[in-house]
Amino acid sequence: MIEKRDTRPPVSASRSHDYFGHENWDHQLKLAVAWNRVDIARSEIFSDERQWKMQGVSLRSLYKRSSGHVAFTMDPVRDLLIWAIIQNRRELAEIIWAQSQDCIVAALACSKILKELSKEEEDTDSLEEMLALADEYEHRAIGVFTECYRKDEERAQKLLTRVSEAWGKTTCLQLALEAKDMKFVSHGGIQAFLTKVWWGQLCVDNGLWRVILCMLVFPLLYSNLISFRERKLQARRGLLRVRAFFNAPVVIFHLNILSYFAFLCLFAYVLMVDFQPTPSCCEYLIHFWLFSLVCEELRQLFYDPDEFGLRKVALLYISDFWNKLDIGAILLFIAGLTCRLIPGLLYSGRVILSLDFIMFCLRLMHIFTISKTLGPKIIIVKRMMKDVFFFLFLLAVWVVSFGVAKQAILIHNESRVDWIFRGVIYQSYLTIFGQMPAYIDGVNFSLDQCSPNGTDPYKPKCPESDTVRHEPAFPEWLTVTLLCLYLLFTNILLLNLLIAMFNYTFQQVQEHTDQIWKFQRHDLIEEYHSRPPAPPPFILLSHLHLVIKRVVLKIPAKRHKQLKSKLEKNEEAVLLSWEVCLKDSYLQNRQFQRKQRPEQQIQDIGNRVNTVVDLLERESLKRSGSMEQRLASLEAQMAQMSRALHWIVTALRDSGFGSEEGLPTLAPQKASEGQDHELDSRQRAEAVGDTHHVNARHLLYPDSHVTRFPVPNEKVPWDTEFLIYDPPFYTDDRKDKGLVDPVGNALEALAGISYNAVDGPIDRRSFHGLYAVQEGLPLNPMGRTGLRGRGSLGWFGPNHTLQPVITRWRRNQDGAICRKSIKKMLEVLVVKHPLSESWALPGGSREPGDMLPRKLKRVLRREFWSSFQNLLVQGTEVYKGYVDDPRNTDNAWIETVAISIHFPDQSDMDLKRLNSHLHARDPGMSVQWQVVDKRIPLYANHKTILQKVAALFGAFY
Repeated sequence: MIEKRDTRPPVSASRSHDYFGHENWDHQLKLAVAWNRVDIARSEIFSDERQWKMQGVSLRSLYKRSSGHVAFTMDPVRDLLIWAIIQNRRELAEIIWAQSQDCIVAALACSKILKELSKEEEDTDSLEEMLALADEYEHRAIGVFTECYRKDEERAQKLLTRVSEAWGKTTCLQLALEAKDMKFVSHGGIQAFLTKVWWGQLCVDNGLWRVILCMLVFPLLYSNLISFRERKLQARRGLLRVRAFFNAPVVIFHLNILSYFAFLCLFAYVLMVDFQPTPSCCEYLIHFWLFSLVCEELRQLFYDPDEFGLRKVALLYISDFWNKLDIGAILLFIAGLTCRLIPGLLYSGRVILSLDFIMFCLRLMHIFTISKTLGPKIIIVKRMMKDVFFFLFLLAVWVVSFGVAKQAILIHNESRVDWIFRGVIYQSYLTIFGQMPAYIDGVNFSLDQCSPNGTDPYKPKCPESDTVRHEPAFPEWLTVTLLCLYLLFTNILLLNLLIAMFNYTFQQVQEHTDQIWKFQRHDLIEEYHSRPPAPPPFILLSHLHLVIKRVVLKIPAKRHKQLKSKLEKNEEAVLLSWEVCLKDSYLQNRQFQRKQRPEQQIQDIGNRVNTVVDLLERESLKRSGSMEQRLASLEAQMAQMSRALHWIVTALRDSGFGSEEGLPTLAPQKASEGQDHELDSRQRAEAVGDTHHVNARHLLYPDSHVTRFPVPNEKVPWDTEFLIYDPPFYTDDRKDKGLVDPVGNALEALAGISYNAVDGPIDRRSFHGLYAVQEGLPLNPMGRTGLRGRGSLGWFGPNHTLQPVITRWRRNQDGAICRKSIKKMLEVLVVKHPLSESWALPGGSREPGDMLPRKLKRVLRREFWSSFQNLLVQGTEVYKGYVDDPRNTDNAWIETVAISIHFPDQSDMDLKRLNSHLHARDPGMSVQWQVVDKRIPLYANHKTILQKVAALFGAFY
């Protein structure tokens, strides 16, 4: 309520008057951001009537500019978007994203931020929400790029490689790769662009066999076997044609494959056939070949086209798994070569180089990532390695436990470490694959196959045996039982668990095979796009050429610009404007498609039905209110006629006409007037929906002629200064003087009262904590009321009351529970005073020391009082606190405790006893069960309590 009152009028005013200027719009945007008012931002601020600009003065003023150097560009929309994403304000972030110009990069950046935040989130629900929101922004980026690609493929591909100054000089493609947005990277337009980069200046429809044939027989390039995209290359037959062919990444890739296979074949030949004490020519060629590989790895390490710095480039290089494998293979080769050159370590060097050959062979898997079939399988193998690691941990527990137990039972004091390892680990591991250990059951027991004392280094020590009978002495039944249990858990349980883990990993990757392949091919394309055209070992010539160009001639690199380009300002502005237009088209299509969904249509129909029902209910309430007004007007006219007739009769009697014996008796109008006043007060209380107490500020104090001092809403809190506040002092002189505080405001009479404590039989403590005491009188914790004293209440400070809410289910003639709007219907026990039109709950104030309210005692027989006290103890507390009552003053107020007593069964004995003991003592006082409904004529504060009870049982209200 407060936000609407403070925000909407200035916004409307700023539209109708020009003199507010930009500052007022800035103020409204700050308020909307601070309060997260998405509705105001959408309807009032970011509307079609006002265009927000990226470099506009109004948005720029939102920045708090620092005096130091700013390393990034000034972009308030970007910072507001990041702030909204981090603060989890989804709707506001959606509006700000819709207003941003660089929307594809912004959506991918939001996806990356959310995925990074999800790694730090511990709550599972919040983590799933972040990942779902990240996917949503990824879909927005895909949607906008799809619209752009349909309109113009060339412009759309420019959006992929354009450097965005606002987002850290990155590109759409780089952000998508860093965020691992596989769906975006696997888009057809992006894959077409990557394919274009992969083939270089060659046409993409060239067959692979043509490329390989021209690689082997390059004079065929002068024929029309290979076609180029550019016409001048297609027409010429000179050196440019050869250079364009060998600079294509696809050609560089296949040349490196052939070179690598030749290296492996030569390496295997040297290890198996030509490994001499003195290195041969083939081995020297291997050393030279490896030196060229080391130079290429160094070039990749120091290659920094984006000027990130050596540290960041080194971290990016090491973070790649295949680079780690290359470093490990090179270091292992250097270690083997060092041992190989030392005569005494020749064999050790050959062993190390043999192991290094395995690592070089594993490097072949990186080449297969370009294959659509084998690429995802390599990902599966990498993930399965993690599964194997956790499986080996579980397997080691069983292998070690069984091996140690078996070794301790069979062998006595084995001191040889190698045979202990064989018996505990090696033999236990081989048992899983069917190789049973000897002597486990005594069948194959033979002293010739073992060493009795463990002195023979080539034989295991004999198990526990009887040297006289030459029979095993260990318990065969125990070892066989352990073997059976071991095979049961390892072969059946653990191995099947490993198969299930492998199957889950395979299915998980297989569902996204196409996306994974399209995502991982980018790294390979980018690597060979920046790689020199010559393969190892001829790549050293390319490295020498690069050194001369970069170091000596200072010529900058140009090849990387195909994947990352910085546009001119005018060209970039036109491109971003075109992107914004297509973004608006995407948002319109998305909104239209959302409306066409069956779920959305059902929801819209439901909202319309609810609106119609609300309008009908309001119309019926208006009609009933109009009827009440007409009846009240009719009663007022009847009262006037009654007074007129009374005046006529009195005048005629005084004039001597008629006698007093036949004088008609006119009904008093006091009750009717009281009813009208009470009904009017109740309607006003229900109509006002304010956060402060309303009934406690009615100008006319009930049952008196005292008028309160007017208190506006903003002056109700005691903290607000109200200099002219001068309320009258009123204390009703009640008949039960022994049960109330003294009359008047004399400090001597009030000095004996102890506030915020139990004062004799009276509890003066508030449910809302300690209240202030000023000039010997307590202050209402809810604020000013316009009247001092205790009014018609009994005590200064809180007057505690009890409101028992007695309910049962409403049933039809068959005993079934009645329902309305699917919800069950309740009935509540209420009472009504003779001079009141409103019903009330059977509660109120209590005598000091009593548990039951006075009003409840008037409708309940005495013999049932103790039983009802037990029901109160078993009841559920639904409310405890301040009550907005017309009798409240600045120094006395009502606080209540509402306790729900519910009878779920109609055959409940307590319910039957309660109905039998209901009896109204006062004449004209009514007590009955009423259906719980929001239109029930009940006091406003009692309606609030009844609504809480209905919510407690999920009942209709």
